[in-house]
Amino acid sequence: MLNRLSRRCFSTIAPQPWLFVGLGNPGDKYRGTRHNVGFELIDAFAESQGISMNTVHCKAIFGQGFVGEVPVFLAKPQTYMNLSGESTGPLAAYYKLPLNRVLVLHDDMGLPCGVLRLNDKGGHGSHNGLKSVIDQFRGNREFPRLRIGIGRPPGQMDPKAFLLQKFNAMAQERIDTAMQEGVSGLKLLLSRGLTESARSFNREQKYKHIRLQTMPT
Repeated sequence: MLNRLSRRCFSTIAPQPWLFVGLGNPGDKYRGTRHNVGFELIDAFAESQGISMNTVHCKAIFGQGFVGEVPVFLAKPQTYMNLSGESTGPLAAYYKLPLNRVLVLHDDMGLPCGVLRLNDKGGHGSHNGLKSVIDQFRGNREFPRLRIGIGRPPGQMDPKAFLLQKFNAMAQERIDTAMQEGVSGLKLLLSRGLTESARSFNREQKYKHIRLQTMPT
């Protein structure tokens, strides 16, 4: 499968591949926590496209396939969040992908729970997984991200504890909806490209943001 996909990917007429990397922590202990929504969206997208996440490659649970004519590589680094770059960097290098074809999916406390944003670049916002990825890319921040809003910790709660908690029922409903919207956004990206898909996707999410920003999570 790998050789066949690689030949098709890099033929002169094939579209350039995308690598989607969801950030999270491996193991049952962390499943369903706020910090693992990147993993969840990769799984949701893989299931929607019939892509099996059944191999290990560059320290990641890995899958590959086509969406239409576009080759797609999917990865969930198993290095734990703070070392996510140790998988993402080698994967991008292995497939000789420019950074603008490496999309990182991650949780973001700066967005209300369930709100998504598609960006072409950015900083790390004190997100340790993103810090690690940027370090592996030698400080280059010009890779796209799909930010998945998880809201802010209530009161004086320690952000680290908040990240490792599971969602309450109301927040989980929002995340479930966000996963469906995220899958649609990724399909849009593959069919229309980053610039056009981000414009329309973020416009829809902006209105959602306005509706949700004053509601409890």
